[in-house]
Amino acid sequence: MRVILFSGTTEGRRLSRALAALGGAVTVCVATEYGREEQGEAPGITVLSGRMDETQMARTVAGADLCVDATHPYALQASRSIRAACEGERVPLLRLLREESPVPEGAAVFAGAQTAADWLSATQGNILLTTGAKELDAFTPLGGERLYPRVLPLASSLEACRRAGVPSSHILALQGPFSQELNEALIRQYRIAYLVTKDGGPAGGFGEKAAAAQAAGARLVLIRRPREEGLGYEGVLQQCREMMGCG
Repeated sequence: MRVILFSGTTEGRRLSRALAALGGAVTVCVATEYGREEQGEAPGITVLSGRMDETQMARTVAGADLCVDATHPYALQASRSIRAACEGERVPLLRLLREESPVPEGAAVFAGAQTAADWLSATQGNILLTTGAKELDAFTPLGGERLYPRVLPLASSLEACRRAGVPSSHILALQGPFSQELNEALIRQYRIAYLVTKDGGPAGGFGEKAAAAQAAGARLVLIRRPREEGLGYEGVLQQCREMMGCG
């Protein structure tokens, strides 16, 4: 059984190995070389790296028995393109959803980065951004002196911080996972008043960030996860087993 898996999450990496162990021929598609490093190598798995448009996705899924979308829960455009490509090529598609987290009491919750930034514009105090380099543009009007972005240690991330006017001393170029203790230390070290995050679920360290913000006295600002239909890890794996005749 030939499976195309668009990944970028812990669950996607885990699923690719499980399907290969069941005898599937798995092609994992990741957006960056960093994603390729995270995926690693394993028997039965081929890794393709590089961002694809819908046409490229259609060529990749053509002739496959199944496609699994295990991209990040906030990667809406990627998921739309994957769905359209699969519909065009008539390839069955499963969406793997990451487990959601309960919203902590007292969190300021917003539908998107721009509305969160608009709300923060009426506040004062340093802001720890843990939403990634792609969201920096929305927060740029708040002023680089307020922002402490935690981004992956990649040249593209550093360039995004530079464009946003963030001083070099404010850039936290680190690779997770991050413990509650480390999150607390960063909040205290940089006198953070607001911690901005997405709901990356347990695998994305959301609980550790929420607990650290509470313990260190920072207000949690949550960008709400878009609503989607799909299955959790075990549900997707079971459907794959049935399609592969493994019960």
